[in-house]
Amino acid sequence: MTNDIPNAYGLNAVASITPFGDGLINNTWKIEDAEKGIFILQRINTGVFKRPEYISDNIKAVSHYLSVHCPEYFFCTPVTTTMLDDLVYTADGCYRMYPFIKNSHTINVAENAGQAFEAARKFGELTRLLAGFPVYKLKITLPDFHNIYLRYNDFQKAVAKGNKERIQQSLPLIHFLNSQQHIVAEYEQLKTANALKPRVTHHDTKINNVLFDDNNKGICVIDLDTLMPGYFISDVGDMIRTYISPYGEEEKDFSKLEMREDYFAAIAEGYLHEMGKELNETELSHFVFAGKFLIYMQALRFLTDYLNNDVYYGSKYEGHNFLRAGNQAHLLQLLIEKEEKFQEIVNHIASVKSRHLSLPE
Repeated sequence: MTNDIPNAYGLNAVASITPFGDGLINNTWKIEDAEKGIFILQRINTGVFKRPEYISDNIKAVSHYLSVHCPEYFFCTPVTTTMLDDLVYTADGCYRMYPFIKNSHTINVAENAGQAFEAARKFGELTRLLAGFPVYKLKITLPDFHNIYLRYNDFQKAVAKGNKERIQQSLPLIHFLNSQQHIVAEYEQLKTANALKPRVTHHDTKINNVLFDDNNKGICVIDLDTLMPGYFISDVGDMIRTYISPYGEEEKDFSKLEMREDYFAAIAEGYLHEMGKELNETELSHFVFAGKFLIYMQALRFLTDYLNNDVYYGSKYEGHNFLRAGNQAHLLQLLIEKEEKFQEIVNHIASVKSRHLSLPE
């Protein structure tokens, strides 16, 4: 990054530029300017997001809608340059800048159920407030991101044509993932029957995509690159996948993985606090299925990459993606074991909210 980037935004008294956060896709810096304050600068990974202008167009469209229909809602939008552009293109990439939100912080791992509730509530709130937005006006910034049918087919091709030694090593895991193919079939059936309502969906609901205040209350949703048309399953599923277990996909000791009931209840309570009236009966009955969907898809992707010699995710050590796939397969098994209990929790929360909403004023 050169000084031309801050200059483009009219920052002429830059005191420091330091790396910020630990995102895996975009490069991020914190810029402190003696005159204009603190900002967050990002270089968009155009190898992943090939049309950054689509991201920009989506954010502008959603921001305009919210400013008209929900003016009190805090929606963090990019800072414009001195030429009133929100993207800066240079020889080394595409940049954008956001204001730094004072007294805010992010959390990489949910430390308690309250944080899980707040994050789920904020993601649900954004989707609820955009219920009237014409969803198909949004552009597809990452094609096939949650296309589980495609991921399963890619997996089958890797099993047929991938690294023979790795295929042999992975046979028990391959067998387990093949035994769960009904998840793909059920999702495709739901889409075919139009049982899932298309909505403005974040698609990347990890807890570090919510800003928290000093009291651990949610401020706003961030990282809107994957804001696209989608289904509630994507957002709820990613929360279940990444909040409930105390250890993530990099954990080698699978015995440490668990499905914490209080964290699941917090996700359901937080999301349904905002979306309880928006979800239809079929969607409510597939709340836990959303977690199965996302965990299964991620297991497929990790094992596919391993069988294809780590060409997509890369590998920090021998067998890295094999371990990640096994981790997610184990997590899926744990969720299957808890599925009936967890769905009872959802049904209870939905029932209580329904009774509350039906009470006379």
